[in-house]
Amino acid sequence: MIICRHEWKTGRISLAVWTLAIISLLTVCIFIYPEMAEQMEELNDTFSQMGSFSYAFGMDKINFGEFIGFFGVECGNILGLGGALFAALLGISSLSKEEKGQTAEFLLSHPISRVQILAEKLSCIVFQITLLNAAAIAATAFAAAAIGESPDLRTMALLFLAYFLMQLEIAFICFGISAFLRQGGVGIGLGLAASFYFLNLIANLASKAKFLKYLTPFGYTESADIITDQTINGCYAACGALFAAAGITAAFVWYCRKDIT
Repeated sequence: MIICRHEWKTGRISLAVWTLAIISLLTVCIFIYPEMAEQMEELNDTFSQMGSFSYAFGMDKINFGEFIGFFGVECGNILGLGGALFAALLGISSLSKEEKGQTAEFLLSHPISRVQILAEKLSCIVFQITLLNAAAIAATAFAAAAIGESPDLRTMALLFLAYFLMQLEIAFICFGISAFLRQGGVGIGLGLAASFYFLNLIANLASKAKFLKYLTPFGYTESADIITDQTINGCYAACGALFAAAGITAAFVWYCRKDIT
């Protein structure tokens, strides 16, 4: 696990910064909920009748004045979008940075197969995403307890599971793309994550664009649907698993046969 440890050492500062930023925003967002709760009860009907804006963020389906509804919309966007961007950065830079930094030749000169290199890099990506989500769960539990809220554990577990699966999917897709790159692709990774986010908004706004939810991992992280239905949409999640598997497969097939420069 030498490569995995090396990946951890080089990426731990970035992980710490992203984790601190996300859990700080989550904590602040939860702490301001009591101040907004009374106002939100009065404005909930208004929010639910704001047409396209309400449909885009699912505020027509949930009670924004309740903690779970507030968390799903406000905190869900923080963890969902922030975690997606972090996962995209991890995946897109994992393989391409070796050729961009001219360290690929040194790495491949060691008695280690390319399959093992890929496996260890992939395991480190999963480990870092797991740590990020564990920290987010701990921060959420602490902040919710501090303000005296005790949301339904099943609903919260489904929300966090959906975010975790979404981050893994984006990381695996970007990991597959990374195998084809030689000069890095941070812009590609961030652009892909942002595109997935806006595809979901478009799918919420237009009924004819509902098929886009099969293409974006944000389709099964829709907090309004999870809170209302008490489940993660299996069809959207299954499509996401296929895209993730395709990304991993592409990475292993191409990287094991490509000429490293």
